[in-house]
Amino acid sequence: MLVAGFLIGSFLNVCIHRIPRGGSVVVPSSRCPRCGHRLGAADLVPVLSWLLLRGRCRYCGGAVSLRYPLVELLTGFAFALVFLKTGFNLMLLKYLVLTSLLITASFIDLEHYIIPNQLIVFGLGSGLLLSPFTQPGIVSSLIGALLTGGVLLLLAVASRGGMGGGDIKLAAVVGLYLGWSQGLLALFLAAVMAGAAGLVLMVLRIKGRKDYIAFGPGIAAGAFVTILWGESIVQWYLASFW
Repeated sequence: MLVAGFLIGSFLNVCIHRIPRGGSVVVPSSRCPRCGHRLGAADLVPVLSWLLLRGRCRYCGGAVSLRYPLVELLTGFAFALVFLKTGFNLMLLKYLVLTSLLITASFIDLEHYIIPNQLIVFGLGSGLLLSPFTQPGIVSSLIGALLTGGVLLLLAVASRGGMGGGDIKLAAVVGLYLGWSQGLLALFLAAVMAGAAGLVLMVLRIKGRKDYIAFGPGIAAGAFVTILWGESIVQWYLASFW
């Protein structure tokens, strides 16, 4: 599953680069973003190619972003963790699709401060397709989409634009995949982790108090933590406070 994640991560890099620019993720074949030279099979081995070429294009010598091996590594280890959580079943497929979507949305949001509608449409379509056959079921999933998206919509209205439309729609996708209870937990964790990250960025003076901080990665982190440990967190909370 680790190797499969590396390979999928390579495809996610294509999505991260092309989708915000309006390009197709299918054609043309992979090329150097600097010189446009078509990349060969030896240039496309996940992680290893970047290391062997020392982060540079084989043809023009231009620097290749660290994002490429980082996405591949992140996807590989995320896939492995999800597999250890679920085993080989339909829930594995559901969570791997969501994980791939979250990674793609996060890196696009970090670079462009947008979450493209193409990702949202794919997430809603795949979620509706898989939810009737997986836990927590279609009813909980639909309620989850309405609740998580609705919560962020209310926050956006209350803050007069402080929350982006892409964040609202991504939260709805997370709720659709995880159901209402796990979706709300993911949203709570997202707020905590995004707030902590924002505080660190301000302390380091990377961001100011009025600077926009992408919330997509926070939603993704909250959702992924919920995938792995959501049930344990809920059980701990109920045992401790109820």
